[in-house]
Amino acid sequence: MTRRPLYVALDTPDLERAKTIANRVRHHVGGIKLGLEFFMGNGRAGVREMAALGLPIFLDLKLHDIPNTVAKAIQALRPLEPAILTVHAAGGRAMMEDAKAAAPKGTKVVAVTVLTSLDGDDLASIGLTPDPHPQVERLTALARDAGLDGVVCSGNEVAAAKAVWPNGFFVVPGVRPANGEIGDQKRVITPRAALDAGASILVVGRPITQARDPDKAARAIEATL
Repeated sequence: MTRRPLYVALDTPDLERAKTIANRVRHHVGGIKLGLEFFMGNGRAGVREMAALGLPIFLDLKLHDIPNTVAKAIQALRPLEPAILTVHAAGGRAMMEDAKAAAPKGTKVVAVTVLTSLDGDDLASIGLTPDPHPQVERLTALARDAGLDGVVCSGNEVAAAKAVWPNGFFVVPGVRPANGEIGDQKRVITPRAALDAGASILVVGRPITQARDPDKAARAIEATL
């Protein structure tokens, strides 16, 4: 599915900007991630336009609702045939089972464990242990048992997740070059370190999309891999 492990996150509602960046970096990334910002601004038609560029589509909608609602939402997305689709592992086993059953055969359904924008204080404020590892391990095992393809987790926890699920598919966001700004991410990791820890694909957004030369930025990250 992936020619390269690096996916660029095009988190913008501006379709033309997304297409411009994708065209500039297309030879140095393995695919493009389209999230809520893009989907709310452009819908399924926008996803189809991006797919026409010829790169795999990671549709990052982080679906989280009752099992029937998530299944029907995914059925509505079936014609898009995304390469990867996300749900929240916190939705529970039944929701994840129904999500996988509703997805196109070739789509990897992966479950978000703990958002990379959360740190220990944030986790404690919602009733979890400040150390994200136990929660990531618990949700990784749940996603595995639900029949999903993998999970989304920070690079700081990907080795622990891989120990739980040796054959899983691991998506690592919050990836930043060694000299990059972390923005609103709190648990970040360098691309090389994430791969070494067990990541299957890496998701990089602003270090590429907000660079003066996105193509040069993507090439620089690719070179570290």
